[in-house]
Amino acid sequence: MFFEVANIAINPFLPPLVAFLISIFTSTAGISGAFVLLPFQLSILNFTAPSVSATNQLYNVVAIPFGLYSYIREGRMIWQLALIVIFATLPGVFIGVLVRINFLAEPSTFQIFAGLVIIFLGYRLLKESINGKKSKAYLAETKFFEYVKELNPTEKRCFLKVQLEKFNVKELEFEFAGERFVIKTIPIFFVSLIVGIVGGIYGIGGGAILSPIYVSFFGLPVYVIAGPALFGTFVTSAFAVIIFQVLAPFYPSLNIAPDWKLGLLFGIGGILGIYLGAKIQKFLPAKFIKLILGFSLLLVGLYYVFSFVLG
Repeated sequence: MFFEVANIAINPFLPPLVAFLISIFTSTAGISGAFVLLPFQLSILNFTAPSVSATNQLYNVVAIPFGLYSYIREGRMIWQLALIVIFATLPGVFIGVLVRINFLAEPSTFQIFAGLVIIFLGYRLLKESINGKKSKAYLAETKFFEYVKELNPTEKRCFLKVQLEKFNVKELEFEFAGERFVIKTIPIFFVSLIVGIVGGIYGIGGGAILSPIYVSFFGLPVYVIAGPALFGTFVTSAFAVIIFQVLAPFYPSLNIAPDWKLGLLFGIGGILGIYLGAKIQKFLPAKFIKLILGFSLLLVGLYYVFSFVLG
């Protein structure tokens, strides 16, 4: 099948298969898998135009909703955190899209930028996993995992839910698995704004950046950050796709609108992968989730950097 926008011809079964294999693992920590799909498109498919970012965002829009539903259904969705992130990341995404179009249109420049960001996040996540500090997040994750192991095999839902305690302009407080967590809303807002800019440039919606930050910098349990991260990624990605599409006529010399056929095919695989990933997440140890994602981030980032250095 030929994809006009991407200017490539590939087997139509390849994009959904690749997206499924990636997303089933990454979605366990609230990451759609777009951060891995991007190097696949750049290096394997040779889709290097700026529209690759918009296509990646389109994948998020199609793939995320069904997996997100699982976290909502099981009561592990912190809507207040998701709303803070969305209000901050939306203007950031707009800035990021403009930066991507005007200053990072060349693949080589974009490649080194993306690689350095991902390496840093992978390092932070691996450090968090290996240290294994007995933090509140560690205790909550351990209690939750033990709880899930004791569930009756016929039990279809997990009832250990997030309980909101307080929410105002200064703080967000919630309880999970017997542990109380307090988040300062202002730092979350400004971090999310920066993440929105980076996510708009990179074409990932921000989830791959926010999830490690939630875990490593804000000390939140991996079992509760997946829902808000995926929801934020979904909303900001939809916004980014609209921006790319609307701005396309103003940049006739650049290919910035998404490849809808390719994005939808990736999304079909992502639908099943993210849905299954959300289903199995509660059965995986938190350390395992962090290690897998940390190594994935580090390998993808190193690949970008070495590809840039070696030309």
